[in-house]
Amino acid sequence: MKILNIRMTKMYKYPLLTNAFNSKDINEGIKVLKTRFITMSKITEKFEDYFAKKMGSKYAVMTNSGSSANLLALSCLTHPFNKEKLSSKDEVIIPAICWSTTLWPIIQNNLKPIFVDVDLNSFNIDTAKIISKINKRTKAIMLVHVLGTSANMTKLVKIAKKYKLKIIEDTCESLGAEYNNKKLGTIGNFGTYSFYYSHQITSGEGGMIVCDNLQDYNILKTLRSHGWSRNTSFHNYYKKKYKMLDDKFLFIGPGYNVRPTDIQAAIALNQFKRLNKFIKIRDNNRSRIIKTLQKHKKWDNKFKFVSVDKKIKPSWFGLPIQINDKFLKNKKKFLNFLSSKGIETRPIISGNFLNQPASKIYKFNSKKNDFINANEIEKKGFFIGLHTKPLKNDELKFIVENLLNINLFK
Repeated sequence: MKILNIRMTKMYKYPLLTNAFNSKDINEGIKVLKTRFITMSKITEKFEDYFAKKMGSKYAVMTNSGSSANLLALSCLTHPFNKEKLSSKDEVIIPAICWSTTLWPIIQNNLKPIFVDVDLNSFNIDTAKIISKINKRTKAIMLVHVLGTSANMTKLVKIAKKYKLKIIEDTCESLGAEYNNKKLGTIGNFGTYSFYYSHQITSGEGGMIVCDNLQDYNILKTLRSHGWSRNTSFHNYYKKKYKMLDDKFLFIGPGYNVRPTDIQAAIALNQFKRLNKFIKIRDNNRSRIIKTLQKHKKWDNKFKFVSVDKKIKPSWFGLPIQINDKFLKNKKKFLNFLSSKGIETRPIISGNFLNQPASKIYKFNSKKNDFINANEIEKKGFFIGLHTKPLKNDELKFIVENLLNINLFK
């Protein structure tokens, strides 16, 4: 019997993201293909330097994905060379609404995740609920800046300083967003970013991690590339000590292969130069959708939108929406309806991750009453895409009229 593997891809009229590549992006990728330096090389270094400078960070290390950037951040904290190395079963605080690869690096590094509920208005970690979860074993906070907004970094930094905690900012959904005029991802010890297809900029796949500590920077580089010493400040020491070995292949500690290609770097670099333009377009598209909904005669307060603190300059990944109670009864039917009409939707990240099947494998802190807000957001929330091209009037009308049809599913 022949088995055919067919990948079915639904064509949406309003997908999560339209094609974000322009001719120059493509040409930059082709230029690399015509050289012999296709894997990680000088273009990657150029992009890392440019990224660090523009973000206001000392160092940047490109990876093959944002998930890999998260893995490197946690692996750096447990690395043998780290002078403040975390120990097995040390605890890391993480919001209940998170992505899977925000969580798994904690477990993969033999650390213990401690979940905290989120704020109902911003979807980000509820800072008021963190302190009760801190004990002698708490060593870090793994944040998620949700869908282009920010956690309350003023309070988080105060908590981290008081209890001597490391901060890792998963900024994969919020590239370019700011808190108090400082780029998200550069406030804590590490910031991670994603260049996946639907994100603020894209190279198809790709990621970046930033830090300000030289020791961390060198550990990140050896972790990224097999655990070898090449291109680190450790290299000369090991080169002299192990003269009998080929100095291009000196393996000095644990490592992965999560390197990007120069093709990805070339495309991402060109896209990154247009980031501010993309942010403005996405923000304007969001504002137009919300204003048109609220002015419509069928509005009837059907939805609630994320509130943004004045300290935050968002970089919208998508348009998060909560369905008000009156219209909530048949959310699944409504989302299926939107899909049938050609509007692609997504849950708010993974919803409350403690409700996911994988969470049953581990004994997480999962008392129902501790995660009321995360459960409510999972129950009521979803998001639609915000594109890097201005919405046409007919597209705007199409989105608004179909969203307002939720009254058909009361």
